[in-house]
Amino acid sequence: MAVTSVKEVFDNVAQRFNPNAAKGMDAVCQFNITGEGGGNWYLVVKGGTCEVHEGSAPSPSVTLTMGSETWLGMVNKQVNGMQAFMTGKLKVSGDIMLAQRIPDLFAM
Repeated sequence: MAVTSVKEVFDNVAQRFNPNAAKGMDAVCQFNITGEGGGNWYLVVKGGTCEVHEGSAPSPSVTLTMGSETWLGMVNKQVNGMQAFMTGKLKVSGDIMLAQRIPDLFAM
């Protein structure tokens, strides 16, 4: 069943966390989702755990900015993240290698 709400994704992201993929990781991933139903959330991945916070992190390791349609498309596997990046629908600042690991960290 397709996810239709940005908030729903972030409300459930901690349950989809894969601690094995996060071994040795100490990172903060900022998500700035624009458009209808958007908002700002950040994930703190440290010591094999994941904490989800609404708002903006003071100094994120990586920041991903995209529209809500792009984000929901990626979560629902209808939009390829690399293609979204290459076409300018997804903007990444900071640790781009970390951004590439996000799909491994969370089973969406």
